[in-house]
Amino acid sequence: MQEELDDIDFKIIELLKENSKQGNKEIASQIGLTITPTYERIKKLERIGVIEGYTVHINKGMVGKQLQVFCQVSLKGHSLDLLTVFEKEVVALNEVSACYHIAGNYDYALLIETSNMKEYENFLKHKLTTIPSIQNVQSSFVMSAIKEA
Repeated sequence: MQEELDDIDFKIIELLKENSKQGNKEIASQIGLTITPTYERIKKLERIGVIEGYTVHINKGMVGKQLQVFCQVSLKGHSLDLLTVFEKEVVALNEVSACYHIAGNYDYALLIETSNMKEYENFLKHKLTTIPSIQNVQSSFVMSAIKEA
């Protein structure tokens, strides 16, 4: 049974998306509740799985990830074995920060983060394209981020 979320729950979610370090007191003052009911609502959102965890946003340039590449991958086939092998191998690659199984002209969309073009070239030649089930790879390079998840 899925629990109903109300406008206050959605406001709490938005506030936490903006800044997950906000305390219950700060959130309570912004939604018009006292601290205890605010705390209970946040705990409920965690318990029912709406809030799955808390993260930080990292300045990619300051940690040596100046180059972001969206990489579309098509596989040689679509058997469960090929998909499973590809997924197992690709999640083990440190340069892959996100991997999505997609519908359309490609089978997967990857977000690759490296320090520069030479590092991406080495990643492509010596890691990604060595996965035997890959048929084709298309790379698109991020020029600037307008809005990030």
